Amino acid sequence: MNHSIIHSNSIAEIRAVFRLDKPTHPLITLLNTEKLAYGEETIGKRFSSDLYCIALKDSGCGIDYGRNPYDFDDGVLIFTAPKQVITIRKPQALNQVKGWMLYFHPDLIRNTTLGSKIDTYHFFNYEVHEALHLSENEQNTMNQIVQLIQDEIKERIDNHSQQVLVSNIELLLNYSKRFYERQFNTRSASHSDVVSKVETLLKNYYSQNQLIEKGQPTIQYLAEHCHLSASYLSDLLAKETGRSAKDHINDFIIDKAQHLLLSSTQSISEIAYFLGFNYPHYFGRLFKQKTGKTPQEFRQLN
Repeated sequence: MNHSIIHSNSIAEIRAVFRLDKPTHPLITLLNTEKLAYGEETIGKRFSSDLYCIALKDSGCGIDYGRNPYDFDDGVLIFTAPKQVITIRKPQALNQVKGWMLYFHPDLIRNTTLGSKIDTYHFFNYEVHEALHLSENEQNTMNQIVQLIQDEIKERIDNHSQQVLVSNIELLLNYSKRFYERQFNTRSASHSDVVSKVETLLKNYYSQNQLIEKGQPTIQYLAEHCHLSASYLSDLLAKETGRSAKDHINDFIIDKAQHLLLSSTQSISEIAYFLGFNYPHYFGRLFKQKTGKTPQEFRQLN
């Protein structure tokens, strides 16, 4: 495999990678996947860019996004953030894959409301196996918005273009958030297993004294053991329990802290170190935030 990465800084450069003509807009472009083709010589090549990408594909397209292969049935929406690496793993012929790829540069949304909240759309940081599976009606909705974007790029580049384009991208993302919520709901049974696994991971982490040895468990630690991205796990837990992954970790630690405060003669500092805090005052701050009392007050009142 070729370990070098071909990096694109702009819309013009990403179109050049796909051997397409120059863009009609410098900050946004829409690619028709049926018109994309690449041969055996591209296998193993890796690509990244400074661009956001939203892509709708209808079948396995021979591309690895990050560490995972893309290989799904019809109607899958994938989101990639700047610096995401993709790898070509098989050739693609013209008209082989139906769909579209919408690329836009961060400069398009800079100094806009969307620019200030783009990080709240966590699915840009999901792994590819956490992609959004769309129904036919959902695909039609997305295609209609994308057609508006395409029309704007082709025909109406004027003083209003940025606002119109950004508004439609935000609409696309808000529909994606709605459809992801539907997907979370339909997968509730399997997600309940993940919630149980997180609780088990925390209990085992505590019983094996890893708090002392390694410090507090991170969201990344839980996500890796659940075979999910940290963003997807946190969103899943928030949907299922109303609490984020970080809340689960903190609540678990505070529960153990309350037990130790009442059942042991250890000092507050000793308990803090035992629970993975390098500095006791951090423990005290979190404990009061969660219980409304300092550790000392909690011990005296109980």
